[in-house]
Order: sequence, then structure tokens, then C-alpha cells
Amino acid sequence: MSVNLYPLIRPILFRMDAENAHKIALQALKWKLVPADHTPHDARLRQSILDMDFSNPVGISAGFDKNAFVIDEAQRLGIGFMEAGSVTPKPQYGNPRPRLFRDPHSRSVINRMGMSNEGMNVFADRYDHFRKHGTTPDAVVGINIAKNKDTKDPAADYLTLIEKFGLTADYLAVNISSPNTPGLRTLQGREILLPLLDALVAKRDQICAGARSTPLFIKLAPDLADDECEDIANVIIESGVDGLVLANTTTDRPESLPQPFRDETGGLSGPHVRNKSTAIIRTFYQLTGGKLPIIGVGGISSGIDAYEKIRSGASLVQLYSALVFEGPALIGKIKHDLAALLARDGFNNIKDAVGVDVE
Repeated sequence: MSVNLYPLIRPILFRMDAENAHKIALQALKWKLVPADHTPHDARLRQSILDMDFSNPVGISAGFDKNAFVIDEAQRLGIGFMEAGSVTPKPQYGNPRPRLFRDPHSRSVINRMGMSNEGMNVFADRYDHFRKHGTTPDAVVGINIAKNKDTKDPAADYLTLIEKFGLTADYLAVNISSPNTPGLRTLQGREILLPLLDALVAKRDQICAGARSTPLFIKLAPDLADDECEDIANVIIESGVDGLVLANTTTDRPESLPQPFRDETGGLSGPHVRNKSTAIIRTFYQLTGGKLPIIGVGGISSGIDAYEKIRSGASLVQLYSALVFEGPALIGKIKHDLAALLARDGFNNIKDAVGVDVE
């Protein structure tokens, strides 16, 4: 398990603008200044999903490494996988700064980044370099893809990105749920979603003809109503999408959040999203009959939180906001606690616990 030096460094980072602090954290990873986790992977945490082999179910979510800057270095933290991006076809600055906010009391984050990233060409160069020259080229790395803010044809952007990464990504996560790109969440409606997903699956099948079929995951919002979830589940099954990422940030603002933090616009992540995320995981696990793998994300800050997501239907989990407050040693702690919880409940493997609270 990693030596936890983060409590000594955190006060310095929290005196900085949140976005600058994140850039420094990425640079520290790049320079290998963050202690590595050398803990052996527990065999109970290993599983294979859609022909991808995961040493453990704990990953880092999209948003952490938007530009494929530290894919190789992040593997030193003991993760089972990571999702890089979101990446758009063209570079874009995103929304004006400040656009990232932390509340240490509630351990919550609000972001309105607006898909800031360096674009698919810069991303692809770094990603390809990782695959050819990285120290962990076999690590499971998904790519989160999104449309540019000013695009008039969202499908064209996603198709361009599938063309770019369809043969190299371990999986692709189609982001149609960020609250910070105008109109993006409207893509979750059935009339728009079905032809979009049909086109994306067809493009993936064309690109991957004769090769491994790169899984397509869809990342959804946690703010969907029950009837919307049912419509989306039917569309996903009908279109042939392979999996789900549940869920993105929420636009809700619980009364318990302090002012002026609560008044910031953008997507809220952290403990206040945990129950909403878990509920929508359970809903989609039921609606899809447990046939599609789910990556659970939202409010995970302990092994118990991760285990709750797994028992509700998630095969894998992702962290981000909790790392801001707890540091990278949290990854090793969650893995340790997950293995202990599986042993306590008599499960020989993580896959045996998936959805047991739903079935």
C-alpha cells in the first residue's frame, strides 16, 4: 500500500487555485514524485470483462487526465484501469476561469471546465507513445470522447473520434452527459439517442472489421427520471452498445452545501452524488437484466462505497474527487478493504458480488 504523504502536501495545494493545483499534481506524477503502490493484487479482485483483463476493479475516471499526459505514470498508483479524456476532435479552451472549485468541509467539487482539452491529435500522439514506449503498455486504458462545444453535428464529432481511436483504445466511453457543454444532455433523449448510437456502433463495427471489436460504453447523467432511464435502457439494448458508465456529475445543489460554493454553476461531484449514482446503477442493472457491464462512478471515497456500487450492479468503479481530498493512497486502501469485504461475505471473486443487492 502506498505511503500516504498527501496529508503533508494537501495544505499547500489547497492554498492554490484548484485547477493550478491539479496541474501540479499531474506534473508530480509525471516526474514520479508520487509514491508507487507495490502491493500485490489480490486474486479475488481480478476479472475479465469484454476481453479486457483487470487486475482490480478500481480505476481513475475521465477528467483526471484529459490530454493523455500521465497515462503511464498513473499506473504506478495501483489502479486496475483508467479512462483518459474527455477528448474532442478540435482543441478547445473551455469555459472562463475560475471553473473548478473545492469545498474541504463537504469534500465536494464543482467543475464547469467545459471540456477543455488539447484536441484529438495531441492526445493521439501521447496515447500512441504510451502504447509503444510506456512501461505499462498492456494497462487497460479507455478513452472518453465528446463533441466540441461549437459543433453543429454532434454525431460527426463522435464518428471522427471513433475513426481516430477505434483500433487503439481498450474501450471508448461516449460522453453525452456533461452539464458543462450546452445541449449535450439533450442527446440522452430517445429520438436523438437511437440514431446516434446506431451510427456509432456501425462506425465501430466498420473500423474494427477483422480485428477486436472495441467496446463502446455510454456515460450518462445521474439526474435522469425513471421513465428516461427506461427509454435509454431500451435504446442501449437495441443499438448494441456494450456497457455503461454511471454516472457523471449532478446539477443538484443540496442545502447542506455552504455558500458561496453552492452557488457555483457546473457539475457537482463528491459524497453528495454517491446515493444518486448508486441508485441509477441499480436501475440500469435491473433494466438491462445485468447483461451489460457497468462502470460505477460518483462519491466513492472508501472500500464500503465501492462495494455498495458493486453490489448494486457495477463491475468496475472509478475515483476522482476523493483523490483530491484523500490522495493516491486511497486507491490501495479501497483495494484492501474490497478484498476484506469479499472475504467477509464469502465471495471468491469480485464478479460474484456484482448486483447481489438487486437480484
